[in-house]
Amino acid sequence: MSSRKTTLFYSLLIMVASLAVGMVIASRLDLTPASSAQTMAAPPMNSAPLSGPVDAATFRNIAKAMSPAVVNIRSTSTQRAQEMTEFFGGGTDDLLERFGLGGRQPQPQQQPRQRPREQETQAAGTGFVISKEGFILTNNHVVEGATKIEVNFLGEENDIFHEAKVVGRDPLTDSALIQLVEPKKDLVEVKFGDSAKMEPGDWVMAIGNPFGLSHTVSVGVISATARSFPIAEQRSADVLQTDAAINPGNSGGPLLNARGEVIGINTAIYTDSRNAGNIGIGFAIPINSVRELIPQLRTGKVTRGVIGVQVTPVPADALAEFGLKERKGALVGAVTRGAAAAKAGVEPGDVIIEFNGKPIKNRDELVATVVVTKPGTTVPVKVMRDREERTLNLTVGELDLEDEGNRAAATRDATVEPDEQASQGFGITLGALTADVARRLRAPADTQGVLVSDVEQGSPAFRQGLTRGDIITQVNRRPVRTPQDAGRALGQVPSGGTAFLLVMRGGQEQFFTIRKE
Repeated sequence: MSSRKTTLFYSLLIMVASLAVGMVIASRLDLTPASSAQTMAAPPMNSAPLSGPVDAATFRNIAKAMSPAVVNIRSTSTQRAQEMTEFFGGGTDDLLERFGLGGRQPQPQQQPRQRPREQETQAAGTGFVISKEGFILTNNHVVEGATKIEVNFLGEENDIFHEAKVVGRDPLTDSALIQLVEPKKDLVEVKFGDSAKMEPGDWVMAIGNPFGLSHTVSVGVISATARSFPIAEQRSADVLQTDAAINPGNSGGPLLNARGEVIGINTAIYTDSRNAGNIGIGFAIPINSVRELIPQLRTGKVTRGVIGVQVTPVPADALAEFGLKERKGALVGAVTRGAAAAKAGVEPGDVIIEFNGKPIKNRDELVATVVVTKPGTTVPVKVMRDREERTLNLTVGELDLEDEGNRAAATRDATVEPDEQASQGFGITLGALTADVARRLRAPADTQGVLVSDVEQGSPAFRQGLTRGDIITQVNRRPVRTPQDAGRALGQVPSGGTAFLLVMRGGQEQFFTIRKE
């Protein structure tokens, strides 16, 4: 080997060795950047039954132990100037108006031209530490749209804040995971309880930042469980109701059981036009709904399954008509065109009784089963149709909340001025469907049926959700083209019997069951 080649060979060898040594040193000294894809397991949960006495020191001890794990959150935004108030000027967040539960109306702008369109505003919220690495859980609506997030710990002056960043958000559980930008030593982390074990009457404690009053403690009981609460367009969540005082600024804070374990995330209150604060009705997202999502929140994205159906409970008085011996399953009211269920052959009026081998007891169980199924998974779905069981193979899609909300809004916006015809005895007035009316109702061009021009309040049709502007295309699974067709079909239903209606609403077919009085 020539001297020149020898020199080149050893130079390359030295470079490779130096690189290897450098990598080892860097790894020992933590100089290499951490992977953004690092995972976090769901924290452990204590499901042991709550027992033992509650005495004068119980809540004092919980407050001392858990308050250091609770943080005040100050979020700065330039996108929601109309929704947020100054941090120290009232200290509210938008949880009241967000869900339409408040009775307050926005105050008119006295000098609208003097206020910038993108005014920088600050809002208050609460969160709690779940790991020594500085991860903090809070509400999605506390940090959504924020350009800057800062947190303050117990014992720190009000002007001392630590910067944090959003790691992942989930509007469907109104939860968000944030992380301290700079590590902080000696962090206290919360412990998780089992929200499924909570029952009305159980003691609970809330710790939060109401109206900017940091680390405020309030005590109450669980008032109700599984309270349906609107979270997103056409979607709701089962939440815990409590009378522990929760006010604007408490959003994102922990609701603790009598052992000091987190069993909920405080998210909203009910109020009226005379009161903007606590009146004894607060709501918390059950921690079980969020705890299992933490690994996905850590990756920055939560994915959920969707099959593209609207489902309702099976009517208790129509089991025989569906071929059911007991009240089980979920009645398909509508199937989204082009979605997974439509591709698999699911039809309005089907009763889904089994999903991926799991018997379905009710509507809520189906929804809960579908959303945790990985998108792209093909599963067998068993339905009851015309009193017979059928099995369909369905490939689960991925939930897109924004798209789902846009479609629902488009349906709401449809208006109609119908030509009234004759009453049919179910509390509905029917009329002829013209091409112009069908177009304004956004029905497909080839839609044939009968127009619902009026629905009598309190009638069977009204109670089941039929509305003015619906188009009835089938009665008892037979097509109807004129009001006379529909009248004859409805007239054949005996008193106390059930009519099955296939209805076009907003360009989508929906299934209704209406019992004739």
